[in-house]
Amino acid sequence: MADLTDKIALISGGARGIGGAISEAMCAAGAKVIISDFLQEGENKASELSDKGYDASFILHDVTLETEWNKTVSYCSEIYGGLDILVNNAGIYFPKTIEETSLEEWKQMFSVNVEGVFLGTKAAIPEIKKRSMGRESSGSIINLSSVAGLVGSPNHGAYSATKGAVRLFTKSTALECASLEYNIRANSIHPGVIDTKMGSQVVNTIMEETGSGDNEARAQVSELHPLGRFGKPEEIAQTAVFLASDDSSFITGTEFIVDGV
Repeated sequence: MADLTDKIALISGGARGIGGAISEAMCAAGAKVIISDFLQEGENKASELSDKGYDASFILHDVTLETEWNKTVSYCSEIYGGLDILVNNAGIYFPKTIEETSLEEWKQMFSVNVEGVFLGTKAAIPEIKKRSMGRESSGSIINLSSVAGLVGSPNHGAYSATKGAVRLFTKSTALECASLEYNIRANSIHPGVIDTKMGSQVVNTIMEETGSGDNEARAQVSELHPLGRFGKPEEIAQTAVFLASDDSSFITGTEFIVDGV
């Protein structure tokens, strides 16, 4: 298993789903983990991890606000002495046709899924580079995109646009940090449909469109993956741990596709 001992990790949207699994996996790998989320249940997740003997804490956080990002990164520095790993996981999803999507909904999707990633990266780089520059061990920024950020699909115009933006922003971040010799790597993870609350939204959409039952709709979604099933949050989490660790020290600007293909 990849080793994150003594590394400090900030995970946005870390309360549940993929984010919750990443929080736990990074703790298990030895990291000190700060869970940030707009959901108060992040406090429960941090307590659960602390009860297991891990070093985890929680901060309430709206990723769309620059002031909140500055506060959150400052918290990491004040409590833990810095930052090594940023996981931009917070995101929203709703399936709608282009005609049904309002401008307000479009802007909301971009505010969380794209601006949140930009603001997090902007706030975190100065802190990460303090610890990474001149050291063998590199800092790591991991952005959660989606297979929807690689290919288009009906009823996902806004979502696909945001996740495509995350993909290219990650590449730009990787090249910029490399050219400035910050010793910070940046990579994106592109999950398929994962068995989370967001994955259930995909199932519900199929049920509404086709009139099928839950089991039938889940089977249709499973068939999208050659492996014939939903992905597990823990499978995405292990990819994130690898990218956060020195095992991936020569990997930057890369898309990691985890979609059962």
